[in-house]
Amino acid sequence: MKKSNTLALLAVLAFTTFSCSSDSDKSGSETGGGDTGKTKYIITATTGAAGIADYLLTADDISTGSITTTGNGLEQDGTYRYYITAQNNFFSLLYGQGNPGAVTTYNLNTEGKLVKKSNFQAETVHVFAAVNKDILTIKVPRSGASIASMYKIDAEKSLITGEAQQDTKKLAGNGERAFYSWATQVGDKVYMPYMSIKGDGVDNFGTVNPDSTWVAVYNYPELKLERVIKDNRTSYLGAYFTNGLFQDENGDAYGFSGAIATSNSVMTSTKPSAIVKIKKGTTEFDKTYFFNVQEKSGGYKISATSYISKGKFLLLMYGNVGKNTGAAKLAIADVYAQTFTWVTNVPATLTSATSRYNITTEDGNSAVIGINTPEGNWIYTINGTTAVATRGMKVEGGQITAIAKLKY
Repeated sequence: MKKSNTLALLAVLAFTTFSCSSDSDKSGSETGGGDTGKTKYIITATTGAAGIADYLLTADDISTGSITTTGNGLEQDGTYRYYITAQNNFFSLLYGQGNPGAVTTYNLNTEGKLVKKSNFQAETVHVFAAVNKDILTIKVPRSGASIASMYKIDAEKSLITGEAQQDTKKLAGNGERAFYSWATQVGDKVYMPYMSIKGDGVDNFGTVNPDSTWVAVYNYPELKLERVIKDNRTSYLGAYFTNGLFQDENGDAYGFSGAIATSNSVMTSTKPSAIVKIKKGTTEFDKTYFFNVQEKSGGYKISATSYISKGKFLLLMYGNVGKNTGAAKLAIADVYAQTFTWVTNVPATLTSATSRYNITTEDGNSAVIGINTPEGNWIYTINGTTAVATRGMKVEGGQITAIAKLKY
Protein backbone atom coordinates (compact mmCIF):
# COMPACT_ATOMS: atom_id res chain seq x y z
CA MET A 1 0.00 0.00 0.00
CA LYS A 2 1.28 3.42 -0.82
CA LYS A 3 1.86 5.45 2.28
CA SER A 4 0.62 8.94 1.45
CA ASN A 5 2.13 12.01 2.98
CA THR A 6 -1.28 13.57 3.49
CA LEU A 7 -3.82 12.98 6.22
CA ALA A 8 -6.55 12.66 3.62
CA LEU A 9 -5.39 9.25 2.51
CA LEU A 10 -4.75 8.08 6.05
CA ALA A 11 -8.34 8.86 6.89
CA VAL A 12 -9.64 6.13 4.62
CA LEU A 13 -7.50 3.42 6.14
CA ALA A 14 -8.30 1.05 9.00
CA PHE A 15 -6.06 -1.27 10.90
CA THR A 16 -6.73 -4.79 12.16
CA THR A 17 -6.47 -6.59 15.45
CA PHE A 18 -6.10 -10.11 16.68
CA SER A 19 -8.88 -12.46 17.74
CA CYS A 20 -8.71 -15.24 20.27
CA SER A 21 -8.14 -17.95 17.68
CA SER A 22 -4.88 -18.72 15.94
CA ASP A 23 -3.76 -21.09 13.24
CA SER A 24 -0.16 -21.83 14.02
CA ASP A 25 2.20 -22.83 11.26
CA LYS A 26 4.04 -25.86 12.62
CA SER A 27 7.38 -25.15 11.02
CA GLY A 28 7.31 -21.52 12.07
CA SER A 29 6.21 -22.31 15.60
CA GLU A 30 9.23 -24.54 16.07
CA THR A 31 11.57 -21.76 15.03
CA GLY A 32 12.21 -18.57 16.80
CA GLY A 33 15.70 -17.61 15.97
CA GLY A 34 18.49 -17.80 18.45
CA ASP A 35 20.35 -14.88 19.94
CA THR A 36 23.51 -14.65 17.90
CA GLY A 37 23.36 -10.87 17.89
CA LYS A 38 22.84 -10.77 14.15
CA THR A 39 20.31 -8.43 12.56
CA LYS A 40 18.05 -9.08 9.60
CA TYR A 41 16.26 -6.18 7.95
CA ILE A 42 12.73 -6.51 6.62
CA ILE A 43 11.72 -4.22 3.76
CA THR A 44 8.10 -4.21 2.66
CA ALA A 45 7.26 -3.01 -0.83
CA THR A 46 4.07 -2.75 -2.84
CA THR A 47 3.83 -3.27 -6.59
CA GLY A 48 0.29 -1.94 -6.82
CA ALA A 49 -0.96 -5.21 -8.34
CA ALA A 50 -4.60 -6.03 -7.61
CA GLY A 51 -5.13 -8.49 -4.78
CA ILE A 52 -1.51 -8.34 -3.67
CA ALA A 53 -0.41 -6.34 -0.68
CA ASP A 54 3.25 -5.80 0.17
CA TYR A 55 6.12 -8.13 -0.57
CA LEU A 56 8.35 -8.97 2.39
CA LEU A 57 12.01 -8.65 1.42
CA THR A 58 14.94 -9.37 3.73
CA ALA A 59 18.55 -8.20 3.72
CA ASP A 60 21.62 -8.32 5.94
CA ASP A 61 22.79 -4.88 4.84
CA ILE A 62 20.65 -1.97 3.68
CA SER A 63 23.43 0.59 3.36
CA THR A 64 24.29 -0.33 -0.21
CA GLY A 65 23.28 -2.38 -3.23
CA SER A 66 19.78 -3.11 -4.46
CA ILE A 67 16.91 -5.52 -3.96
CA THR A 68 13.86 -6.30 -6.07
CA THR A 69 10.38 -7.70 -5.66
CA THR A 70 10.74 -9.60 -8.95
CA GLY A 71 11.13 -13.29 -8.12
CA ASN A 72 12.05 -12.42 -4.57
CA GLY A 73 10.50 -12.14 -1.14
CA LEU A 74 7.27 -13.36 0.40
CA GLU A 75 4.09 -12.30 -1.36
CA GLN A 76 1.21 -11.23 0.88
CA ASP A 77 -2.44 -11.28 -0.13
CA GLY A 78 -5.01 -8.55 0.39
CA THR A 79 -4.89 -4.88 -0.42
CA TYR A 80 -3.54 -3.06 2.63
CA ARG A 81 -1.03 -4.27 5.23
CA TYR A 82 0.25 -2.63 8.40
CA TYR A 83 3.12 -3.61 10.66
CA ILE A 84 4.40 -3.74 14.20
CA THR A 85 7.40 -5.48 15.74
CA ALA A 86 7.16 -6.78 19.31
CA GLN A 87 9.12 -9.38 21.29
CA ASN A 88 11.30 -10.02 18.23
CA ASN A 89 8.26 -10.99 16.18
CA PHE A 90 7.10 -9.20 13.03
CA PHE A 91 3.33 -8.78 12.78
CA SER A 92 1.71 -8.17 9.39
CA LEU A 93 -1.86 -6.95 9.75
CA LEU A 94 -4.33 -7.21 6.90
CA TYR A 95 -7.11 -4.65 6.58
CA GLY A 96 -10.23 -6.55 5.57
CA GLN A 97 -12.07 -3.56 4.04
CA GLY A 98 -15.24 -4.32 5.99
CA ASN A 99 -14.59 -8.07 5.96
CA PRO A 100 -12.68 -10.19 8.48
CA GLY A 101 -8.99 -9.55 8.15
CA ALA A 102 -5.97 -11.55 9.21
CA VAL A 103 -2.73 -11.07 11.06
CA THR A 104 0.32 -13.08 10.13
CA THR A 105 3.22 -13.33 12.55
CA TYR A 106 6.76 -13.92 11.35
CA ASN A 107 10.08 -14.49 13.06
CA LEU A 108 13.58 -15.58 12.08
CA ASN A 109 14.90 -19.11 12.27
CA THR A 110 18.47 -19.90 13.29
CA GLU A 111 19.66 -19.30 9.73
CA GLY A 112 18.08 -15.86 9.66
CA LYS A 113 15.29 -16.85 7.29
CA LEU A 114 11.93 -15.15 7.74
CA VAL A 115 9.34 -17.82 8.54
CA LYS A 116 5.65 -17.74 9.26
CA LYS A 117 4.87 -18.35 12.92
CA SER A 118 1.07 -18.08 13.04
CA ASN A 119 -2.10 -16.56 11.60
CA PHE A 120 -4.90 -14.80 13.46
CA GLN A 121 -8.45 -13.81 12.71
CA ALA A 122 -8.93 -10.06 12.75
CA GLU A 123 -11.35 -7.21 13.05
CA THR A 124 -10.93 -3.54 12.31
CA VAL A 125 -9.07 -1.45 14.89
CA HIS A 126 -7.47 1.96 14.79
CA VAL A 127 -4.60 1.81 17.30
CA PHE A 128 -1.94 -0.81 17.93
CA ALA A 129 1.13 -0.34 20.09
CA ALA A 130 3.66 -2.36 22.07
CA VAL A 131 3.13 -2.21 25.85
CA ASN A 132 5.38 -4.32 28.08
CA LYS A 133 5.30 -7.76 26.41
CA ASP A 134 1.89 -7.14 24.86
CA ILE A 135 0.41 -5.52 21.81
CA LEU A 136 -2.43 -3.20 22.77
CA THR A 137 -5.05 -2.67 20.06
CA ILE A 138 -8.06 -0.37 20.16
CA LYS A 139 -11.18 -0.27 18.02
CA VAL A 140 -12.52 3.29 18.05
CA PRO A 141 -15.94 4.20 16.62
CA ARG A 142 -16.11 7.36 14.53
CA SER A 143 -19.93 7.56 14.57
CA GLY A 144 -22.90 5.60 15.89
CA ALA A 145 -22.05 3.59 19.01
CA SER A 146 -19.56 5.38 21.25
CA ILE A 147 -17.87 2.44 22.99
CA ALA A 148 -14.18 1.89 22.18
CA SER A 149 -12.88 -1.65 22.69
CA MET A 150 -9.34 -2.35 23.89
CA TYR A 151 -7.57 -5.70 23.52
CA LYS A 152 -4.36 -6.92 25.13
CA ILE A 153 -2.47 -9.54 23.13
CA ASP A 154 0.51 -11.46 24.47
CA ALA A 155 3.10 -10.79 21.77
CA GLU A 156 5.05 -13.96 22.57
CA LYS A 157 2.13 -16.40 22.78
CA SER A 158 -0.16 -14.59 20.32
CA LEU A 159 -3.17 -14.83 22.62
CA ILE A 160 -5.65 -12.25 23.88
CA THR A 161 -5.16 -11.88 27.63
CA GLY A 162 -7.64 -9.13 28.46
CA GLU A 163 -10.14 -6.58 27.23
CA ALA A 164 -11.52 -3.23 28.37
CA GLN A 165 -14.00 -0.65 27.11
CA GLN A 166 -14.29 3.13 27.14
CA ASP A 167 -17.29 5.32 26.37
CA THR A 168 -15.70 7.92 24.09
CA LYS A 169 -18.52 10.44 24.53
CA LYS A 170 -18.14 10.28 28.29
CA LEU A 171 -14.37 10.60 27.92
CA ALA A 172 -14.64 13.75 25.78
CA GLY A 173 -17.26 15.31 28.03
CA ASN A 174 -17.88 18.20 25.65
CA GLY A 175 -20.75 17.04 23.46
CA GLU A 176 -18.39 15.38 20.97
CA ARG A 177 -16.51 12.09 21.25
CA ALA A 178 -12.88 11.14 21.79
CA PHE A 179 -10.98 9.41 19.00
CA TYR A 180 -7.61 8.02 20.06
CA SER A 181 -4.78 8.88 17.69
CA TRP A 182 -2.42 6.34 19.27
CA ALA A 183 -1.24 4.79 22.54
CA THR A 184 2.18 5.14 24.18
CA GLN A 185 3.65 3.41 27.20
CA VAL A 186 4.98 6.03 29.62
CA GLY A 187 6.51 4.40 32.67
CA ASP A 188 4.06 1.78 33.90
CA LYS A 189 1.02 3.52 32.40
CA VAL A 190 -0.46 3.93 28.94
CA TYR A 191 -1.02 7.45 27.63
CA MET A 192 -3.60 7.79 24.86
CA PRO A 193 -3.76 11.15 23.05
CA TYR A 194 -7.10 11.76 21.42
CA MET A 195 -8.94 14.12 19.10
CA SER A 196 -12.33 15.54 19.93
CA ILE A 197 -14.56 14.77 16.92
CA LYS A 198 -18.19 15.36 16.01
CA GLY A 199 -18.88 11.76 15.01
CA ASP A 200 -22.23 12.85 13.61
CA GLY A 201 -22.21 10.72 10.47
CA VAL A 202 -21.75 13.80 8.30
CA ASP A 203 -18.55 15.51 9.38
CA ASN A 204 -17.23 12.69 11.55
CA PHE A 205 -13.68 13.97 12.03
CA GLY A 206 -14.64 17.62 12.19
CA THR A 207 -14.67 19.38 15.55
CA VAL A 208 -15.80 22.54 17.27
CA ASN A 209 -12.85 22.16 19.66
CA PRO A 210 -9.80 22.64 17.40
CA ASP A 211 -7.42 24.32 19.84
CA SER A 212 -7.06 21.89 22.72
CA THR A 213 -4.85 18.93 23.59
CA TRP A 214 -5.99 15.85 25.50
CA VAL A 215 -4.19 12.74 26.76
CA ALA A 216 -6.10 10.02 28.59
CA VAL A 217 -3.99 8.20 31.19
CA TYR A 218 -4.75 4.52 31.86
CA ASN A 219 -3.20 2.10 34.30
CA TYR A 220 -1.87 -1.18 32.97
CA PRO A 221 -2.71 -4.00 32.65
CA GLU A 222 -6.18 -3.15 34.01
CA LEU A 223 -6.70 -0.33 31.48
CA LYS A 224 -8.72 1.76 33.90
CA LEU A 225 -8.92 5.49 33.18
CA GLU A 226 -7.07 7.49 35.83
CA ARG A 227 -7.24 11.03 34.47
CA VAL A 228 -7.16 13.23 31.38
CA ILE A 229 -4.28 15.67 30.83
CA LYS A 230 -5.37 18.86 29.08
CA ASP A 231 -3.72 21.88 27.49
CA ASN A 232 -4.74 24.71 25.16
CA ARG A 233 -1.49 25.95 23.62
CA THR A 234 -1.73 23.77 20.51
CA SER A 235 -4.12 21.19 19.05
CA TYR A 236 -4.48 17.41 19.46
CA LEU A 237 -1.38 15.21 19.41
CA GLY A 238 -0.63 12.96 16.46
CA ALA A 239 -3.25 12.36 13.80
CA TYR A 240 -5.47 9.62 12.47
CA PHE A 241 -3.35 6.42 12.77
CA THR A 242 -0.33 8.56 13.64
CA ASN A 243 1.61 8.45 16.89
CA GLY A 244 2.16 11.86 18.43
CA LEU A 245 3.55 11.01 21.89
CA PHE A 246 6.99 9.55 22.63
CA GLN A 247 8.95 8.81 25.80
CA ASP A 248 12.67 9.57 25.82
CA GLU A 249 15.50 7.88 27.70
CA ASN A 250 14.98 10.22 30.68
CA GLY A 251 11.38 9.15 31.15
CA ASP A 252 9.94 12.45 29.90
CA ALA A 253 7.22 12.37 27.24
CA TYR A 254 7.02 14.74 24.27
CA GLY A 255 3.83 15.36 22.32
CA PHE A 256 3.71 16.49 18.67
CA SER A 257 0.78 18.40 17.21
CA GLY A 258 0.25 19.29 13.57
CA ALA A 259 -2.51 21.72 14.57
CA ILE A 260 -4.63 20.58 11.62
CA ALA A 261 -8.10 20.24 13.16
CA THR A 262 -10.96 20.89 10.74
CA SER A 263 -14.68 21.52 10.56
CA ASN A 264 -16.54 20.67 7.35
CA SER A 265 -13.17 20.05 5.65
CA VAL A 266 -11.88 23.54 6.47
CA MET A 267 -8.89 23.84 8.76
CA THR A 268 -9.94 25.65 11.92
CA SER A 269 -6.90 25.34 14.20
CA THR A 270 -5.68 28.75 15.26
CA LYS A 271 -2.83 27.53 17.47
CA PRO A 272 0.61 26.65 16.03
CA SER A 273 2.00 23.23 15.22
CA ALA A 274 4.14 22.54 18.25
CA ILE A 275 5.77 20.15 20.71
CA VAL A 276 4.71 19.93 24.36
CA LYS A 277 6.21 18.03 27.29
CA ILE A 278 5.10 15.87 30.21
CA LYS A 279 7.83 15.51 32.83
CA LYS A 280 8.69 12.09 34.22
CA GLY A 281 6.54 11.16 37.20
CA THR A 282 3.90 13.81 36.49
CA THR A 283 0.50 13.74 34.84
CA GLU A 284 0.43 17.35 33.71
CA PHE A 285 1.81 19.24 30.76
CA ASP A 286 4.94 21.21 31.61
CA LYS A 287 3.76 24.81 31.35
CA THR A 288 7.36 26.03 31.11
CA TYR A 289 7.99 24.06 27.93
CA PHE A 290 6.62 24.93 24.49
CA PHE A 291 8.46 24.27 21.22
CA ASN A 292 6.77 26.26 18.46
CA VAL A 293 7.76 24.16 15.44
CA GLN A 294 5.58 26.12 13.05
CA GLU A 295 7.40 29.33 13.91
CA LYS A 296 10.91 27.84 13.76
CA SER A 297 10.24 26.02 10.47
CA GLY A 298 9.02 29.13 8.68
CA GLY A 299 5.33 28.30 8.90
CA TYR A 300 5.22 24.55 8.18
CA LYS A 301 3.18 21.97 10.08
CA ILE A 302 4.09 18.51 11.40
CA SER A 303 2.65 15.52 9.55
CA ALA A 304 4.34 12.59 11.32
CA THR A 305 7.13 11.92 13.80
CA SER A 306 9.73 9.22 14.49
CA TYR A 307 12.00 9.12 17.54
CA ILE A 308 15.72 8.62 16.95
CA SER A 309 17.37 9.01 20.38
CA LYS A 310 18.70 11.54 22.88
CA GLY A 311 15.95 14.04 22.18
CA LYS A 312 16.34 13.93 18.38
CA PHE A 313 13.23 13.34 16.28
CA LEU A 314 12.71 12.91 12.56
CA LEU A 315 9.78 15.02 11.40
CA LEU A 316 7.77 14.62 8.23
CA MET A 317 6.47 18.10 7.45
CA TYR A 318 3.61 19.08 5.16
CA GLY A 319 5.03 20.76 2.07
CA ASN A 320 2.77 23.82 1.91
CA VAL A 321 3.20 26.60 4.45
CA GLY A 322 0.41 26.66 7.00
CA LYS A 323 -1.46 23.78 5.32
CA ASN A 324 -1.88 20.03 5.71
CA THR A 325 -1.07 19.50 2.04
CA GLY A 326 1.96 19.47 -0.23
CA ALA A 327 4.85 17.12 -0.99
CA ALA A 328 6.54 16.09 2.23
CA LYS A 329 9.70 17.66 3.61
CA LEU A 330 12.00 16.10 6.22
CA ALA A 331 13.49 17.79 9.27
CA ILE A 332 15.22 17.03 12.55
CA ALA A 333 13.88 18.47 15.80
CA ASP A 334 16.02 18.52 18.94
CA VAL A 335 13.47 18.78 21.73
CA TYR A 336 16.13 19.49 24.36
CA ALA A 337 17.70 22.45 22.55
CA GLN A 338 14.42 23.34 20.77
CA THR A 339 16.15 23.51 17.40
CA PHE A 340 14.69 22.72 13.99
CA THR A 341 16.88 21.73 11.03
CA TRP A 342 15.84 20.76 7.52
CA VAL A 343 17.35 17.47 6.34
CA THR A 344 19.87 17.84 3.53
CA ASN A 345 20.95 15.46 0.76
CA VAL A 346 17.43 14.12 0.20
CA PRO A 347 15.61 14.03 -3.15
CA ALA A 348 13.91 17.25 -4.18
CA THR A 349 10.52 15.56 -4.53
CA LEU A 350 9.22 12.83 -2.25
CA THR A 351 6.32 10.76 -3.54
CA SER A 352 6.01 9.13 -0.12
CA ALA A 353 8.10 8.06 2.85
CA THR A 354 7.91 5.40 5.54
CA SER A 355 7.55 7.98 8.28
CA ARG A 356 5.34 5.72 10.41
CA TYR A 357 7.28 2.47 9.92
CA ASN A 358 10.90 3.31 10.59
CA ILE A 359 13.83 2.00 12.60
CA THR A 360 17.06 3.45 13.96
CA THR A 361 20.63 2.41 13.27
CA GLU A 362 22.33 0.00 15.68
CA ASP A 363 24.15 2.88 17.40
CA GLY A 364 20.86 4.75 17.85
CA ASN A 365 22.18 7.92 16.24
CA SER A 366 20.28 7.87 12.95
CA ALA A 367 16.86 7.15 11.53
CA VAL A 368 16.43 4.64 8.71
CA ILE A 369 13.64 5.58 6.34
CA GLY A 370 12.32 4.48 2.97
CA ILE A 371 11.92 7.30 0.47
CA ASN A 372 9.96 6.89 -2.77
CA THR A 373 10.53 9.38 -5.58
CA PRO A 374 9.62 9.72 -9.26
CA GLU A 375 13.20 8.65 -10.06
CA GLY A 376 13.26 5.55 -7.86
CA ASN A 377 12.97 4.23 -4.32
CA TRP A 378 15.81 4.08 -1.82
CA ILE A 379 16.50 3.48 1.84
CA TYR A 380 18.11 6.49 3.49
CA THR A 381 19.93 6.91 6.79
CA ILE A 382 19.40 10.32 8.41
CA ASN A 383 21.80 11.44 11.12
CA GLY A 384 19.99 12.97 14.08
CA THR A 385 22.84 15.34 14.91
CA THR A 386 23.86 16.63 11.47
CA ALA A 387 20.48 16.23 9.72
CA VAL A 388 22.35 14.85 6.71
CA ALA A 389 20.82 11.97 4.73
CA THR A 390 22.88 9.17 3.20
CA ARG A 391 21.42 7.08 0.40
CA GLY A 392 21.62 3.31 0.80
CA MET A 393 19.92 0.33 -0.80
CA LYS A 394 17.72 0.80 -3.85
CA VAL A 395 14.41 -1.06 -3.84
CA GLU A 396 13.20 -2.00 -7.31
CA GLY A 397 9.85 -3.29 -8.47
CA GLY A 398 7.76 -1.57 -5.83
CA GLN A 399 7.41 1.38 -3.48
CA ILE A 400 8.81 1.00 0.03
CA THR A 401 6.07 0.87 2.66
CA ALA A 402 7.93 -0.14 5.83
CA ILE A 403 11.33 -0.98 7.28
CA ALA A 404 11.81 -3.22 10.31
CA LYS A 405 14.49 -5.42 11.85
CA LEU A 406 14.67 -8.61 13.89
CA LYS A 407 17.49 -10.36 15.75
CA TYR A 408 18.52 -13.99 15.42
